[in-house]
Amino acid sequence: MATYEEIVARIDRLPISRWHNFVRVVLGFCTFFDFYDAAAIAYVLPVVIGMWHLSPGEIGLLLSSGFAGQLVGSAFFGWIGERYGRIFALNFSILLVSLFGLLCAFAWSYPALIVLRLIQGIGIGGEAPMAVTYVNEISKTERRGRFVGVFQLLSPVGLVGAAIIGVWVVPHLGWQWMFIIGAAPAFAMIFIRRSIPESPRWLARHGRLAEADQVLQRIEAKISGGLTLATPAAPLAPAQEPVRAKIRDLFHGMYLTRTISVWLLWFCAHSIIYGLIIWLPSLFRTVYKLPVEQSLQYSLLANIAALAMAALVALVIDHVGRRPVLFLSYAGAAIALLALWALKTPSPVTVMLLTALGSTSISAAGLALWIYASEVYPTPMRSLGTGAASAWGRAAAIAAPMMVGFLLSATNNVGNVFLMFAAAGLVGAAVMFLFGVETTGKLLEEISPDIDAAVSSGKLSAVPR
Repeated sequence: MATYEEIVARIDRLPISRWHNFVRVVLGFCTFFDFYDAAAIAYVLPVVIGMWHLSPGEIGLLLSSGFAGQLVGSAFFGWIGERYGRIFALNFSILLVSLFGLLCAFAWSYPALIVLRLIQGIGIGGEAPMAVTYVNEISKTERRGRFVGVFQLLSPVGLVGAAIIGVWVVPHLGWQWMFIIGAAPAFAMIFIRRSIPESPRWLARHGRLAEADQVLQRIEAKISGGLTLATPAAPLAPAQEPVRAKIRDLFHGMYLTRTISVWLLWFCAHSIIYGLIIWLPSLFRTVYKLPVEQSLQYSLLANIAALAMAALVALVIDHVGRRPVLFLSYAGAAIALLALWALKTPSPVTVMLLTALGSTSISAAGLALWIYASEVYPTPMRSLGTGAASAWGRAAAIAAPMMVGFLLSATNNVGNVFLMFAAAGLVGAAVMFLFGVETTGKLLEEISPDIDAAVSSGKLSAVPR
């Protein structure tokens, strides 16, 4: 019977193929709509604000309701992914996203939309961590950052897609169609069930070695076309007995520093990404008194700039490294937003340009964090660790919109909003500089040593960072 080490070595010898790209396309389709659905509410808001006469506090609560669901979903599906498998968790999350996204289109009141967004958010919070975990586990060590980064690029594409679709759909077809379009991921479940098997890494680490071997044989046959593949590289070290990770395992030894650092990085990045980007159309509409269509267009320009930066990062992250990319991303966002705060009374065009610069900078972190977080934990903890880290991003997405509403109501000064986001950028840069781990060009089992039995028994603290 195959061993865990052999399964890992066989995965790492596979050349990037049509099968790998098929997986990225199907799961990327889901990831696109995951972020589309998260951002769709921003382009619905300028209409429902007037329709239901919402106050700033009510706007913040509506924005935060979806992210509250995502907070629950990230942690819940991280656990589901470790216990029942990546593909089971992925299909479950897609079902929630599609079904309750469709129901949002028929929301009859403000409270109803809050409840439906909350439940849809549970699925949204689970889909992205499961997808990126799976893609990471089937990738080669060589150029893994680019392989995962190009896949994860569909996250900012989803944000831009929501903006582009919203600019035309909301004025012409109505706000309900933003949610109807967001139910599209249901179609991907057909391809996932037929053509994407469970992660061989996950199967092997859960003691299902015969099944992992069979799955990998089918993948190898598809990729090789009957030809003999290169001999696998020798594994780094023997694996321990299969274990089932628990939440407390995230805080043993070197994983304590990694966990706290990753949680802070996610919280800071998503405070800016969701607090700023989600509120931006409404800020242009309510603070700067721009028409609805122009508010959406200005927000679209900021999202396009962020997408361009994310694409660049996906292409160069294996050459530059994770630590420099993340540090510069947070620092760049902080500088742009501090400048916006210092201007006191900027024009709408200046706000558009500087928020575009801040969004462009932090979008690099938004993409790199998905790669980084899924690399710094071993296989039995990868889904759990990535999901928990993502949950802190969702927590930020809950808190930041509400803080924007609070600051606008309490101080009537939009400059304080920009200062808050600049502070988040500074904290993120400091955390990455002091505690970041470079993972570029290393086998997953080398980055996060395969000492899971020691993690479970509490002996990991003896292992050096």
